[in-house]
Amino acid sequence: MYSSDNGRMLLFSGRANPSLAENICKYLDIPLGKTVVRDFSDKEIYVRIEENVRGRDVFVVQPTCYPGNTNLMELLIMIDALRRSSAKRITAVIPYYGYARQDRKCEPRVPITSKLVADLLETAGTDRVLTVDLHAGQIQGFFNIPVDHLFAMNVLIDYIRELALPNLIVISPDAGGVERARAFAKRLDTSLAIIDKRRDIPNEAKAMNIIGDVKGKVAFIVDDMIDTAGTLMEATDALLGAGANEVHACCSHAVLSGPAAERISNSPIKSVVTTNSIPLTNGLENNPKIKVLSVASLLGEAILRIHEETSVSSLFDSTKE
Repeated sequence: MYSSDNGRMLLFSGRANPSLAENICKYLDIPLGKTVVRDFSDKEIYVRIEENVRGRDVFVVQPTCYPGNTNLMELLIMIDALRRSSAKRITAVIPYYGYARQDRKCEPRVPITSKLVADLLETAGTDRVLTVDLHAGQIQGFFNIPVDHLFAMNVLIDYIRELALPNLIVISPDAGGVERARAFAKRLDTSLAIIDKRRDIPNEAKAMNIIGDVKGKVAFIVDDMIDTAGTLMEATDALLGAGANEVHACCSHAVLSGPAAERISNSPIKSVVTTNSIPLTNGLENNPKIKVLSVASLLGEAILRIHEETSVSSLFDSTKE
């Protein structure tokens, strides 16, 4: 795909999701940049760039997923190494932006960690950020450098269409996700329902009421991420209790921490569709209920357009009507 001036662009990967970086390189038809990344015995991270990056347009692929602190620090160290090696421009490709849920002061004496991470990336030497489905779109405003915010909606919707599910209805798992779910419903030409959810403590939720008629329908829950899957299980039970024939779910980021794997395996949910922004581990990659779609071509095309200084806006599939 990518042929002209390929000596000027280099793509590197941290250890968080090397398979995604390799697939992006296949799309661009370039080799993955050579690096040495290892841990000292005390778990300090060591990085050495084994390519000449002087004057180059450099991209670093590293989602800040589990272990989030380690992967974030590794990304910062790689960026610092590239800056000190005289790279012309450094773009941090962060398919999953960790700490995105800490984007505001929702109670006294708490940090706004999303802003802190943005400051750390800029201080390390990042010139541009490319990411997918931020938990809160306003996080773009935490940066003083360009941020290209892509959406995985097209990838997910194409797959849902191929399923050709009868009597489909799109479900927002909470009030905050209505805009996203409405965009899915509009594109799929189907109806929308909303779950009124109450959350008392972090990572625990209780589904209360369903706004909309789901009786006799195939419900597809749409969210940006699934973490412990507690919300998903409550939503599934509520939907089946309200008469839905079956329940599926999709998300951009499969965090799937703690009891998520066991909950999904033991639940009546039919399938969970996600992307490879975060690699599945600990047997989750073999779970028959989980379907993983690739965003390598989406990210690859954005990287190509950034490098060639052409428009990326057509890839911004906004969730607005």
